[in-house]
Amino acid sequence: MSTPQLPFALAPIDFPFPALAGLAGRLPLGGGREVALAVLTVARLGTVLLPPEALPLEERQVRASAARVWLASLALPAPLRVPLARAIDASASGGMPMAGALRSLSAAASPYLDGTASLELDRLVRRLAAVA
Repeated sequence: MSTPQLPFALAPIDFPFPALAGLAGRLPLGGGREVALAVLTVARLGTVLLPPEALPLEERQVRASAARVWLASLALPAPLRVPLARAIDASASGGMPMAGALRSLSAAASPYLDGTASLELDRLVRRLAAVA
C-alpha cells in the first residue's frame, strides 16, 4: 500500500550506494574503512556521467582533480592505488572508460567489500556501459 504524497512534500532521495556507505560506517578506522570510502567516492564520481545528472566535462575534470588530491591523503593498500587513480581519471572521460575502470576497481577491492556493496558497483558498471 503506497502512502499518498502531500502536495508540498519533497520527493524522496534515492541514494544509489546505501550498502557501500553502510559498509564504510560499520568498519573500524583504518584500512578497510578508507578503502570503502575511496570506492564510494569513485562510484559517486561515476554517477555524474549518467543522465539526467550528467555533468559537463569541465566540472568532471575539476572533481577528478580534487579527488586525486584527496586520494593521496589516504592510507590505502598498494594494490588499490592504481585502480582507484585510473577510475578517478576515467570519471572525466566518459561512460565506457569509467565502466572499465570500475570493473577493475571492483575486482581489486573485492576482499574489502561485502556482497551488496559489490552488487551496487556492478549495477553502476552496467548503467555506465549502457550509456556509452
